[in-house]
Parts: sequence; structure tokens; C-alpha cells
Amino acid sequence: MKTIGAAKFKEQCLALLDGLDPEGIVVTKHGRPVARVVPYPRRGSALVGCLRDKIQVRGDLTSTGVAWGAAGAQP
Repeated sequence: MKTIGAAKFKEQCLALLDGLDPEGIVVTKHGRPVARVVPYPRRGSALVGCLRDKIQVRGDLTSTGVAWGAAGAQP
């Protein structure tokens, strides 16, 4: 696991985050570990479509299932 001092981490933070490997980085202050930076786990690339193949649609989505009787009504 890569170790880096806090001052150097502060200087290079954005570049380090861009190149972060799955193991992460340990940030130290005065030689003692104070934080571990690891990538956030990704389940999918986007929220849209993340439940695909996990739900099942039963019935008609456009109907309430209740008959109105309005189609044949006379004023």
C-alpha cells in the first residue's frame, strides 16, 4: 500500500485521486498513519438502469385495474 505525507497529499490531492488504485493510499502525519483513502465502490456506471434484471413487472403499468364505466355513459 502506498504511503504519503499529509503535506504532499495536500499538494497533489486531485492527481492522487485520479490515479487511485483499489488498494488506496495511507496518509501520514509525522510518520504516523492518520487516514486511508480508498476508492468508493461502484456497483454500476450510472443510477439509470441499475435495477435492470432485478425487478419484474406484472400486469399493465398504464392501467389502475378499476373499470370506470365512462366509455358508454350518456349525459
